[in-house]
Amino acid sequence: MSDQLKTTTTTVSSTTHNRERSHGSLDADIIIKNAPDPVFVSDLEGKILSANDAVYELMGFRTDEVLEQSLSRFISPEETREFTAALREVIERGVTRNTRLNPRSASGEIIPTSLNASALRDEDGRAIGAIGILRDMRELDKARAYADSLIKNAPDPVFVSDLEGKILSANDAVYELLGFRTDEVLEQSLSRFISSEETREFTAALREVIERGVTRNARLNPRSASDEVIPTTLNASALRDTDGRVIGAIGILRDMRELDKAHAYADSLIKNAPDPVFVSDLEGKILSANDAVYELLGFRTDEILEQSLSRFISSEEAREFTAALREVIERGVTRNTRLNPRSASGEIIPTSLNASALRDSDGRAIGAIGILRDMRELDKALAYSDSLIKNAPDPVFVSDLEGKILQANDAVYELLGFRPDEVLEQSLSRFISSEETREFLAALREVIERGVTRNAKLNPRSASGEIIPTTLNASALRDTDRVIGAIGILRDMRAYEKVLRDLQESKAELQEKILDLEKFEEVVVGRELKMIALEKQIESLMNQSKNVERGT
Repeated sequence: MSDQLKTTTTTVSSTTHNRERSHGSLDADIIIKNAPDPVFVSDLEGKILSANDAVYELMGFRTDEVLEQSLSRFISPEETREFTAALREVIERGVTRNTRLNPRSASGEIIPTSLNASALRDEDGRAIGAIGILRDMRELDKARAYADSLIKNAPDPVFVSDLEGKILSANDAVYELLGFRTDEVLEQSLSRFISSEETREFTAALREVIERGVTRNARLNPRSASDEVIPTTLNASALRDTDGRVIGAIGILRDMRELDKAHAYADSLIKNAPDPVFVSDLEGKILSANDAVYELLGFRTDEILEQSLSRFISSEEAREFTAALREVIERGVTRNTRLNPRSASGEIIPTSLNASALRDSDGRAIGAIGILRDMRELDKALAYSDSLIKNAPDPVFVSDLEGKILQANDAVYELLGFRPDEVLEQSLSRFISSEETREFLAALREVIERGVTRNAKLNPRSASGEIIPTTLNASALRDTDRVIGAIGILRDMRAYEKVLRDLQESKAELQEKILDLEKFEEVVVGRELKMIALEKQIESLMNQSKNVERGT
């Protein structure tokens, strides 16, 4: 047989050589020698006739330890029988696939491999041997073991099915979800647990897996052992064999009970929210809205739902809304976008839009939840406050949190002597010392923390160079929920300080007069004391004189 194989190989080589001239085919020996996978040629008894370097690298044997040896030397008796059966399949069908062989290497290691073999034929077309390709399955087996571990330990319910929907394996989470025993799930069709309508949907999902390799968010509602219908979503990917063919699906079920409750709760919140709330897709089409939206705009439901928001706002604002949607996709939220929709009566309604991302179960932004705030009353209030600031007798200014002056009334310009363009958009630090700038920033921090600061001393320099003593009282300027700046009121302290100086001068003069009075008092009191002493002395002399007279 070996001589016949050698002769045939020569004949095949000659025939191949002739074909190369007409068809440009590569020489088989060159292909085998340079193949990255281990390739060998055996006769029909399993004796190895040739092998490439990859075989020796895989097995760790020398050439003379492999060639002319039976493959049975390297595999178990059981696998020898399987290999012989594979050879018979090669003779009958011309090919065999995915026969598992576990040859023992020179170091004694058992190496898991997969054998694909095709027939080697003579010039008459008879099978005279086999060309075998071994695939080292060590890494693949590790990967499969790791995959099996992932499936087994996955927190979500995971199952493997064939292309007809028969469940081949499932993890513990599947049994916990459905409440069935292992023998009640394995080898059963998924259609046992779902409705006939959902069975058709699952079959369509399997077709999508075959065509695209994956299917997402198919809704299934399997019935549990307790007869509860459990809402789930199915994400499935293709299970492939070693040749890349789809042979089944790996499905991951997501229990949607809590999420459905959350959705119902969210729908209830939207429906019952006091502010106008709507849901739109990423193109701005309104998908749902609560009653407050219809009350605000005055339109019927059918005039709003499935309409683009651009129908109700100007083209400029439509561009701003589109930009806001992009911000929602990128950052998850957008705040205080000004929109002025036109109501059914034609009124332009100033509103402020805050929007957050609406996401699917995979966390992708699929739309936006928008909350409109009717700004009519607030705008009136702002206009009124602007009027108060403008007409206030004291110098009043508005600054941001860094101390940049955003607005000021006429009294500020009169106090400092600067024009509006020399004050607005300037930092207050331009007009005060570095030390006072630090004190002003500390006052701003106090405004942020407490909402107010009182009697901070500032001494701004006027246009003429005069240092003007003032006190600052400031309160927080807020948007809907945050401190965004400060409203400051300056009090010109020059007249007050002049009064203080005059009082100090009057006090000094009074103290001098008191001193003079004290000196005068000392003189007067001294004279009085001397007079009293003289009076006593005279009285004493008079008494002595009387005594003398009586004695005589």
